Amino acid sequence: NEHSGFPGTISLSATTLLAVIKEMAVSIYQAGFRKLVLMNSHGGQPQILEIAARDLHQEYPDFAVFPLFTWRVPHQTADLLTPKEQEYGIHAGDAETSIMLSLLPEQVQMDLAVAEYPQGLPEDSLLDMEGKLPFAWLTRELSASGVMGDATVATKDKGDRILQSVADGWVQVIQDIYQFQQPNLN
Repeated sequence: NEHSGFPGTISLSATTLLAVIKEMAVSIYQAGFRKLVLMNSHGGQPQILEIAARDLHQEYPDFAVFPLFTWRVPHQTADLLTPKEQEYGIHAGDAETSIMLSLLPEQVQMDLAVAEYPQGLPEDSLLDMEGKLPFAWLTRELSASGVMGDATVATKDKGDRILQSVADGWVQVIQDIYQFQQPNLN
């Protein structure tokens, strides 16, 4: 529901998404798999994946479930973005638009690109959008266009470099998952 109120947005409630994830995971478990990566690339779902992972592991102790977020793997994207973009460029900004220019350049209309950062955030506060002390928010409360970042500075080259860096990080994570053994004090 993070982007509700914008044309074309289709959302599932947290309850529905949790049920869908758990039912799919149980099917995967029943098929014989004992490791599952729940990979998320969008805000609004990481907490739901974490809840699903813990519930599934509790119900099936030999099921290792990893609720992972695409951007939390090691990567060098910060080297390519301004500090402001690193902090506030979380939707359709420089990084995401650069990636789209790399993957599907014919789908990107750079003449429509905008720069808009979240507005109305609390100043001089420990509270923030996605940090250690977050507050609940919807995109429409912070951005008129739905963009949070600067899409106008995106480039294909930057997108190529971001994708390669993130892919390298995922290789490391997948290797760790392959070798992972669930800790057990029993």
